Amino acid sequence: MALARWKDLCIDATDPGVLGRFWGAVLDLEIETQDNGDLVMRAAGEPGRTIWVNGVPEPKTAKHRVHPDIRIELDTVLDLGATVLRAPDDEVHWHVLADPEGGEFCVFEPAPDPAGTFYELVVATADPAAQSAWWADVLGGIARKQEDKPWRWVEDVPDLPFPFLVFTPVPEPKSVKNRWHWDVVCDDVDGLVAKGAAVLRKPDAEISWHVMTDPEGNEFCVFASS
Repeated sequence: MALARWKDLCIDATDPGVLGRFWGAVLDLEIETQDNGDLVMRAAGEPGRTIWVNGVPEPKTAKHRVHPDIRIELDTVLDLGATVLRAPDDEVHWHVLADPEGGEFCVFEPAPDPAGTFYELVVATADPAAQSAWWADVLGGIARKQEDKPWRWVEDVPDLPFPFLVFTPVPEPKSVKNRWHWDVVCDDVDGLVAKGAAVLRKPDAEISWHVMTDPEGNEFCVFASS
């Protein structure tokens, strides 16, 4: 039995309105503005596709270690405010783009419907095998690999709103807080710690959830089922 289940995604933004409107349009999500200026993007009847856009004071300073891969017409996403960082070449067959705040993401051939636009979430990691196995265990998915390829992925995760959670190797260590992270529902924080997670912040007067990191230091938030 899985220790936790998928809840939703979160994005840090210096301007939640600008970034939220961009991603809401790209992913065909309805946008709600919160009293504090943060945004939440939802798909009717699909709570797992919820994405929170949270205002932060610090600007982006490093390449994203967590980013989405999407399937969409290139011109569509460019018209919405993205810019091309890298075109397909001898090494990659996709476009690498930046969102309005400079956040990297990859664009592949279009999906047949908006629900399929979000193709996968990619996490840069020092150890794809260990990370994919850890998250597969925690979320109840299946860790997969392709022969002679360095990356790993997790699939068949209950409630995951896209097909794959992908872990790809990078040589550089994590240096700043991830600007994309995910939330999970779990009533056993101690169980997560026993598996190698760490608690960064416990519930307090300002938040009702735990802020944690996985074994490689990637932030995620843990909400109780109640």
